[in-house]
Order: sequence, then structure tokens, then C-alpha cells
Amino acid sequence: MELFGITCGELADQLAQRYGRGLHHAAAVYRGAFQKGCTRFGEAPEFARSPELARRIAADLRLPACRIVATREVGGVLKFATALGDGRIIESVVIPAAGRTTLCVSSQVGCRMGCRFCATGAMGFGRNLSPAEIVWQAWAARFVLAARVDNVVFMGMGEPLDNFDHVAQALRVMGDQRGLDIAPRRITLSSAGHADGIRRLACLGLPNLRLAVSLNAADDRLRSRLMPINRRYPLARLKAALQAFATGRGGVVLVEYVLLAGVNDARQDAAKLAAYLTGLAVRVNLIAYNGEGASGFAAPPPAHVERFCRWLADEGVFFCRRRPRGRDILAACGQLGASLTTR
Repeated sequence: MELFGITCGELADQLAQRYGRGLHHAAAVYRGAFQKGCTRFGEAPEFARSPELARRIAADLRLPACRIVATREVGGVLKFATALGDGRIIESVVIPAAGRTTLCVSSQVGCRMGCRFCATGAMGFGRNLSPAEIVWQAWAARFVLAARVDNVVFMGMGEPLDNFDHVAQALRVMGDQRGLDIAPRRITLSSAGHADGIRRLACLGLPNLRLAVSLNAADDRLRSRLMPINRRYPLARLKAALQAFATGRGGVVLVEYVLLAGVNDARQDAAKLAAYLTGLAVRVNLIAYNGEGASGFAAPPPAHVERFCRWLADEGVFFCRRRPRGRDILAACGQLGASLTTR
């Protein structure tokens, strides 16, 4: 039984099948692990009269073979590297802000999307993370690093929708009210534009889950050069998926646009972006390129970023300029994995 990869209800079903016990004991195990950070559940009152049952369950439970091997912190932003059971390394980031603490989690070792400006993409693809390995990052942030994580963004290493089934299960486990209790409305999943995955996500039964899409160009030719996924899911197909997602949920999709000097920051790029977003319920997050881990690109100077903002405002686009945090420790957008190689 993979404790970090199943919900409390699923654990209860397994205890019923194996030991003839159910939710009473499952909830005790689950609360101990995910609300107290304790995996020695045999000490719980529910097991006081059945130490043999506790021993048998403990022998059957599997915990993730994960451990934090490095941490770096600057300005309150904390990046931690996790060694998985097979020796591969992933990175996660804790980002404090007024009123909340956000954890940026990884869903894959490396990434197969190959976005030209992304350090993780330069690593290539290692493997998918299991649901337990994804959930472990949130557990470790809370109980190993003592961070009061109440917000999760799938913006770390990997394309979440390329690991759909495992990410979907991790979302269920994170949201279990008997455990970590991170509500879907406090979770944002970021995609490079996996249109089929976006449609599947809309059918997942998590109506308040937030979606962010990394766009970066509203021209198929340019976007295909920057983001090879556009060859499989061109802009028209992606827009149709976004329309279906937003319409069925009544929410706003976040569109992430990384500004690359001399590449996608001209007046015509702003106009194309505004035209593409027509008819979509979106908010644009503008992000100046962080400039680490990939060659051939540079961040536009601040004056050019301001100019692009004015152009978007003139076009009537609702946007927010995101200020980078964690750049000095390679923890900002597009930087995870810059100091790693897959093993």
C-alpha cells in the first residue's frame, strides 16, 4: 500500500480487504501522516488495543524513498532538491507571500516538451513522477521544512499533463480533507499547451482547479520554434481547448507570456496576442525571461517590458506583470534544473 499515493477512502478500502478494518483505522493512519507528519501511527489511540494490527499495517505500507539533499534560500524563497529512490533529482520551491505560502512542485524528472528558453527542457526527459513522489513534495515542505504551505502550483519540473494520470491522483490525495486538505481552488496546474490534456482536465471533477498555460507567442511559426509542442497542438487547437475549459467552469485561465528580447516583445507581438485572446476569459501574466540555463535568449530591458505592458493595455488585455522571485538561486520560472543533470 503506497500511503502517499492514495486517498483516505482508498486506504480504508484496502484495510477492509486485507484486515477486515475500515475508515476508523484508515483515518487514524491518514491523519497522523498528513496532519501531524507522523508515520509511526501505531501510537495512535485507535491502535491501543490492537498493536498486532498496527504492526501488520506498518509492514504493508510503503513510504516514498525520497529525501531532501540540498536547500538554498534567498529573500525567503526556499528551493529544495529531492533525491528519489532511483537516485534521480528533482527540485521544488517554497514561496512565501502576504497571506499565503505557495509550493511549486515538479511532476517529472526533466521534461520532454523541449521549450527552447527553459532550463528544465534542456535536461531532456528522465521519467514521470509517481503520485506518491508528487505528494511527498508537499508533505516534506510542511513537515520537514516546516513551511505553512496552503497553495500549490504545478510549475516545477515537467509538463503535468504529460503525466496526467499520476498528477490527477496526486491532486485527489492533496485535496483529501482528512490529510493535507489543499483545496482545488488553491492549486494551479501549468501546461505548455497540451490541448488533449486540458480537455481531460476539464472532466476530472475538480471544478475549482486553476489552469495556467504558457503561450509565449500568438503566431504558429514563432511558437513552434520556441515550443515544439505547438507542432502537435497548434494555436487554433489550443484555443478551442481553452474555450471549452473556461466555458464549462465559469473561471479565468491564466496565460503566461515570457518576454524574450527581440523575439516576442514587438508591437506586432502584442497585437497578435490580443487578437488571439479575443473570446477567452483569461488573465495574462507577463514574465521577463530569467536568463539562466538556456542560450540564445535574453531578457528585454525594463523599459521595453513597460512598453509591452502599455501596448497590451492599449489593446484592452487584462494582464499582470510578475516580478521574479528566486532568480538568484535558480528557482524562478524556467530555471529549475539549471544546476542538475538527469541520472
